Amino acid sequence: MKKILIPGVLMISIIVMSFQTDTPPKNLFDFKAKTLDGVDFDFSTLKGKKVLIVNTASECGFTPQYKDLEALYEKYGKDGKFTILGFPCNQFGGQEPGSSTEIKTFCTKNYGVTFQMMAKIDVKGDAQDPIYKWLCNKSENGVESSDVKWNFQKYMIDENGHYVGHVLSIEKPFCDKIVNWIEGKK
Repeated sequence: MKKILIPGVLMISIIVMSFQTDTPPKNLFDFKAKTLDGVDFDFSTLKGKKVLIVNTASECGFTPQYKDLEALYEKYGKDGKFTILGFPCNQFGGQEPGSSTEIKTFCTKNYGVTFQMMAKIDVKGDAQDPIYKWLCNKSENGVESSDVKWNFQKYMIDENGHYVGHVLSIEKPFCDKIVNWIEGKK
């Protein structure tokens, strides 16, 4: 009986180990997306920059955060070590119904947005964009899982493309968590 038990346990261990993988989670630089202008954007161009990713909407109570996001970008993005990516999304109360042209016009005319705006995507559900699958799943980002609760939820990515954490919509762009992260404070 012992002779059968040991090889059986060994065989099961080998099978289990063959399904385990030590592949590290993807990082931000593995992704590509379209900009609001329909141009391909390779996230590997962001190497060396801290990146704040925000799902945005033009008809939301948090829409005035565009002003603070632009101010944050102007304050910390000048040295080329910080940037913001805005991802319009219409999944929360239908608050981003516009076309790419309408969104771009709205953002620049009303808030002077100069940071990179991306094409409209889904940030949750069956059609969730791959970048948000990575942002929202610990199994992919290696840090934490989160659900996008509403427009203007913010995700922080370090200069090596690694996920750092997120901040809920209620927190403004100049909140301590974001500013301390940008400035390298704990």
